[in-house]
Amino acid sequence: MQNTFAVLTGVNDLHLETHPVPELGPDDVLIRLSVVGLCGTDLSMVYKGLIGEVKVPYPSGVGHEASGVVVSFGKNVKNFKAGDRVCIEPGNSCWACHFCYTNRYNVCEQSSFDNSVTLYPGMLGQYYVSKAQLVFKLPDNVSDEEGAIIEPLAVAVHSCRRGEVKLGSSVLITGAGPIGLLCLVTAKAMGATNILVTDVRANRLETAKKLGADHTLLVGTRKAKDEAKKVQELMGVMPEITLDCSGTTAAMTLGIFATRARGVLLPVGILPPEITLPLVNAMVREIDVRGVFRYVDSYPAAIEMISKGLVDVKPLITHRFKFEEFQKAFDFFKEGHDGAIKCMISCK
Repeated sequence: MQNTFAVLTGVNDLHLETHPVPELGPDDVLIRLSVVGLCGTDLSMVYKGLIGEVKVPYPSGVGHEASGVVVSFGKNVKNFKAGDRVCIEPGNSCWACHFCYTNRYNVCEQSSFDNSVTLYPGMLGQYYVSKAQLVFKLPDNVSDEEGAIIEPLAVAVHSCRRGEVKLGSSVLITGAGPIGLLCLVTAKAMGATNILVTDVRANRLETAKKLGADHTLLVGTRKAKDEAKKVQELMGVMPEITLDCSGTTAAMTLGIFATRARGVLLPVGILPPEITLPLVNAMVREIDVRGVFRYVDSYPAAIEMISKGLVDVKPLITHRFKFEEFQKAFDFFKEGHDGAIKCMISCK
């Protein structure tokens, strides 16, 4: 069996290659891919050759937000059958270290997705081989496109759990891109009752309002302390929890000044490797700055949230492309067309 998939061999050098599907191991599942979603990481890989400040190794695959259908599986796999619709958690861990044993496998030092930076092959292709424990069945009322959004939704679930969002929480979300908007709907589903979303683009804030944000704030023209005062004025309180989904120094600075004493600030977006922040302000007010890396055991909750109608991710799916239009999809997403939030590529 042959697999045609997108391969990145240099900056802006993305093309299709065909290789044999590798032989399945006893714990593997072979999946015929249905839909893959694009994210900012994919763009940075293709057009900058970087993920954050880490250089992409070549050749690399692209695509890590996907749904598909089970084709076959290894002899140890008992909980799947051919034809099952599934989504896939990318990467793999050692499953033998302290972090894996204590269900913190996202920080496993031998994580394949962490150490090699990218997947090869990636999920932008016809087939993908995954360990069975990283494959999750999709309920009948969850579409293929919604299944492809489970991966970024899992980021939001993990982030809100790390921030201890609960009934009555007040939450500031900086950045209204896909992750910020998913954090918004997730925080609401977890019980947050006072949510403000910031962004530098007014159209993104309009989407945030439609998805249930209690307040929005267009930022970028005031000093951080003045922005923080505006946040407090709009919310009526200083937020207990701030989720920075923009990955910028400016947003993190705003987060420090805006978050209430003994609150929590979580950098969800990928930040530059070194930044200057007013940490003394955070220190004397005992603000907890908590790291967030991907997700851990978050897929089941993300699937349930969609299946039970606790969140609606369909408004985030704004553009669709055919498999042979993959380059057009990347270019379109890169150009940042107004209204473009989540671009989906059909692999069928």
